[in-house]
Amino acid sequence: MTRPPAPIALTCGEPAGIGPELAVATAQILAESPAPGAPAPAFFLIGDPRHLPDGAAWRAISTPNEVYALPKGVLAVLPHDFPAPNTPGQPNPANATGVIAVIERAVALVQAGAASALTTNPIHKKALIDGAGFGYPGHTEFLAALAGVPRVVMMLACAQLRVVPSTIHIALGSVSKALTSELLEETLRITHAGLQRDFAIAAPRLAVAGLNPHAGEGGAMGAEEITLITPLLNRLRAEGMDLSGPLSADTMFHPAARARYDAAVCMYHDQALIPIKTLDFSGGVNVTLGLPFIRTSPDHGTAFDIAGLGQADPSSLIAALYMAQDMAHKRHA
Repeated sequence: MTRPPAPIALTCGEPAGIGPELAVATAQILAESPAPGAPAPAFFLIGDPRHLPDGAAWRAISTPNEVYALPKGVLAVLPHDFPAPNTPGQPNPANATGVIAVIERAVALVQAGAASALTTNPIHKKALIDGAGFGYPGHTEFLAALAGVPRVVMMLACAQLRVVPSTIHIALGSVSKALTSELLEETLRITHAGLQRDFAIAAPRLAVAGLNPHAGEGGAMGAEEITLITPLLNRLRAEGMDLSGPLSADTMFHPAARARYDAAVCMYHDQALIPIKTLDFSGGVNVTLGLPFIRTSPDHGTAFDIAGLGQADPSSLIAALYMAQDMAHKRHA
């Protein structure tokens, strides 16, 4: 695999979290132990160098392509001044405007072609609300607004499994009301197109979970499979989409079942995330499908309890960078 045409932009995320130390550790690990069979992803961090750990090996750059001229293991930083210094584990709302501006700057670089993909470190929504009146449910919705797209889809991916929840951060009791035919159709179409464009799967096979136990068991445990899911799947099958389901979620994720599909589309958050976090807790990657640019992120939060202690595991960030590189290569090709 050849290197994509530009390096990957990595946002700093919440500076009081583990993002800064993960960026430094990732640069060192990629220099010393790249994954076999693929070049180590070239990336640069956008953030305030003051927020990096003491003694970190970093160098300021003025343009993304300067990454390729740096010694291996040295973190490239595109400096972005923040209003306040940083204390690990203690988010400062004064830095909220900086966190938001870094995301906006990274998106602009990707849209201009100066970066091949966007990988985001986790943010802390409360600090953004307290410090800047952040008006979005989360990172993903903010990126969709910056890109000007009405709907995107969250995919969690690792080597063994890709999963997509149709509804995400809502109460379980609200799922049946939120799950409409229109929502599920958009989810399936965006997932299908994303697998084709970003994963080079010409004819994606999607396994679709039922909402109820045993996929409703013929209506005995719920009617959504009969009234909503099956009619939609039949209509999309008639268009040529390869869809299986609705399936009982408790039999979808063993090895033989996973071999029969390219992604599993689930009805709610835990139905999708429990299996992938069980299979690969440290290496899962959050991918946003439906954006006009590539976005990945590690599948963890800010981890304030261990920030600055040198205990953070960079595995998920490394996996997110490798996946962003692979997706950029496929789009470019």
